[in-house]
Amino acid sequence: MQTILAEKQLSAPTTAAATLRVFFHDCFVNGCDSSMLIASNAFNKSERDANVNLSVAGDAFDLITRVKTALELGCPGVVSCSDILAVSARDLVVMVGGPFYEVVLGRKDSRESNPSIVDKNLPKALTPMNELLSLFSSKGFSAEEMVALVGAHTIGFSHCKEFANRIFNFSKTSEFDPAYNPVFAQGLRKLCANYTKSPAMSAFNDVYTPGKFDNMYYKNLQIGLGLLSSDQAMVTDNRTKPFVD
Repeated sequence: MQTILAEKQLSAPTTAAATLRVFFHDCFVNGCDSSMLIASNAFNKSERDANVNLSVAGDAFDLITRVKTALELGCPGVVSCSDILAVSARDLVVMVGGPFYEVVLGRKDSRESNPSIVDKNLPKALTPMNELLSLFSSKGFSAEEMVALVGAHTIGFSHCKEFANRIFNFSKTSEFDPAYNPVFAQGLRKLCANYTKSPAMSAFNDVYTPGKFDNMYYKNLQIGLGLLSSDQAMVTDNRTKPFVD
């Protein structure tokens, strides 16, 4: 399994971020049951078809398929996709510099995947802080734990459409959100100038160490380099700012 993970991460450096995102989107909706991995068919749509999941990179799905296939050859019917996803996310985080943590095994895979329950259970780039805190609280997480979990944005990227409202026609007095570092904002405006014609256009969440799982993400927020409005809000809201600092 480790060999497959390492080879995939080496060939596709966004794999760690993509797998961590799939893991979060799977767990946060209806528990860590791998329902996010179920593909649609002619008779049923799956969670992967929910609007918020359409931008999830395919590298994560490819990785889990490879690992599952290899494990089935050695021990058929023993290891669930849910456990594979949980362990893969952990091991990939470690590979890119993140902390090691124990993963309790024994999850069972869901046989159902319902796209209609996805959007209301996942945070979005424009979700207000009150709603974010309420959503995470409904899952049993405190404000401090929410800030820690959102710190996963230290790796990966976001599509321009997720923050376009902050860099184009922000207000009558400013083209971009004044919370941005001005140089950073101008760079984003150039990068995303044609994002409506190229939906895949994106920017790294962490401009300094995009491929390393570290705390630079939080430092970036403090100097106006937070890409998403929901992230940047964590340094202006008194309920979350102490944990960012």
